[in-house]
Amino acid sequence: MAASISLTRSFRPRDPVVATHPFRLASPFRFGRSFPLFRNRSSRSPSASMSVQAPKKSPDLEFLDRRDSGILHFVKYHGLGNDFIMVDNRNSSEPKVTPEQAVKLCNRNIGVGADGVIFVLPGVNDTDYTMRIFNSDGSEPEMCGNGIRCFARFITELENLHGMQSFRIHTGAGLIVPEIQSDGKVKVDMGHPILHAPDIPTKIPANKNGSVIKAELVVDGISWNVTCVSMGNPHCVTFGTKKCEALHVDDIKLEDIGPKFEHHEMFPSRTNTEFVQVISRSHLKMRVWERGAGATLACGTGACAVVVAAVLEGHTERHCIVELPGGPLEIEWREEDNHVYMTGPAEEIVVYGWFRKDGWMDE
Repeated sequence: MAASISLTRSFRPRDPVVATHPFRLASPFRFGRSFPLFRNRSSRSPSASMSVQAPKKSPDLEFLDRRDSGILHFVKYHGLGNDFIMVDNRNSSEPKVTPEQAVKLCNRNIGVGADGVIFVLPGVNDTDYTMRIFNSDGSEPEMCGNGIRCFARFITELENLHGMQSFRIHTGAGLIVPEIQSDGKVKVDMGHPILHAPDIPTKIPANKNGSVIKAELVVDGISWNVTCVSMGNPHCVTFGTKKCEALHVDDIKLEDIGPKFEHHEMFPSRTNTEFVQVISRSHLKMRVWERGAGATLACGTGACAVVVAAVLEGHTERHCIVELPGGPLEIEWREEDNHVYMTGPAEEIVVYGWFRKDGWMDE
C-alpha cells in the first residue's frame, strides 16, 4: 500500500506519528519539502498546521488524477465528527474496494481511520448519483444521514460546483434529495419514516396500529421503553427504562449496553440504538450506538428517528434541535407530507491521499 496523508497538526522528525509501517510512502518524504498530494484548507493558526507548505494546485497534480489505474484516491469528510473516506467511483457501478479492504482502511491504528467508506457511483433510475457505504466492520447499511451530507459536499468538489445545489441520490433506502444551502449546510429530505414493525424490521410485538411505540424490551435483565423507527435503516430509540423514565445520556455506558441492543434477537437485521434525554419540547440530547460502527459522534438517520419517536411518545414538537456529541442537527418531521428533513454541516477534513491497491490492501 502506498499512501499520502495531510495531517492537521505540526510534528517534529522524531514524532511517533510518522512511521514507515504499514504505510509505504509513494515517494521519499523530507521535512521542509512540499509533497504534491497535500492540500490544506484549514483556517487554523500556523501553529496547528503541518509544517510542510502545500504547493499551488495544478491540473497534473490534482488528487483525483486517474492516470494510474492501480491507485485509489480518497479524501476525508466528516459530519459532526462522523467521519468518512470518500471515493470517486463515478466511472464504475461497483465499489473500487471490497468490504474487507474497507475494514483495513477504516482502522484508526493501521489505516486511514474512519467510520465508513463512501462511494460516489453513477446514478440509476433517473437519479444523479448512487451512494454506497461500507461500515468500519465491512457491513453495508442502507443509508447514512451524516454520510449523505458529506456525499453532497463531495459532489460539489468533484464537479466544481458553487452556490446552492440539489441532487437526486439513489441509496439502499430509496431516493434521497440533499440540498446545499446558502450558508454551506446541507438540508436533506430523508423521506417518510417507516413504522410498521416487520418493515423496520423488529420482532417486538406491535402495540399501536402495527407500530412499536414505547414498548418493553428486556436487555441484559433490564426493561427498557423503546420505540422502533426505520429511516431506511433500523433504529431502536429509548428515553429510559421502565423504572427510570428520565434518561441522563452522559451516564450511559455505551460500549457495554450498545452491542447488546445491536445484536438483540428482536432485531433480525441488527439495529442502531439511540439513548435520548429530553431537554425541552424542542431540544433533545442523544448518544448513539451505530450498527456496524459502534459509538460514533453523530448519526443523521438516528437523529431523524429520535424526533419521530419523541413526537410519537409525546415528548416534543415536530421541529427540534437534536444535540449529539459531535454537535447539533436540526430535524423537522412535517405533518403535511410525512417527510423528515435534516439540516446540518458536512466538512472537508484536510486529509487527501491515495493508496496503491496492492500489498497491504490485498493481504
